[in-house]
Amino acid sequence: NTSTRDFGDHVKTPAVSLDKTAIGLSVFCAIHCLLLPVALVMAPTLAASGFASEAFHQWLLIAVLPISVVALGLGCRRHHNFSTLRWGIPGLLILSFTALWGHDLLGETGEKLASLLGASLIAVGHWINHRLCQQPNCPCGNER
Repeated sequence: NTSTRDFGDHVKTPAVSLDKTAIGLSVFCAIHCLLLPVALVMAPTLAASGFASEAFHQWLLIAVLPISVVALGLGCRRHHNFSTLRWGIPGLLILSFTALWGHDLLGETGEKLASLLGASLIAVGHWINHRLCQQPNCPCGNER
């Protein structure tokens, strides 16, 4: 019986999928923060969409938090490597603070910078977790 690893395919487990999803959400958050002002200038009707509202950050946080907590927790438990949490937890805290109070306390620019920092830290934590899953001795590779 040949494993998918023998053919160079990436291992597909729930933990790996969660990490990839969380990285994607973090990148989406960063793109949203960087490009929304430009998009609003180019297409002012976007201001009426949900993407321009403060509530959008809170909805994105509702998606990011559970995925990140589960994926980073699974990775930490399986790999016995706490570096994922050292990056991910501060990122989640910064992103949570920013989504809830950032605009009022930090202003628009401060909110964007804090959101970018939080999303980047979360992405680094998930990237480390994903890299650990790619190691030959990783227990994630034993799942099918």
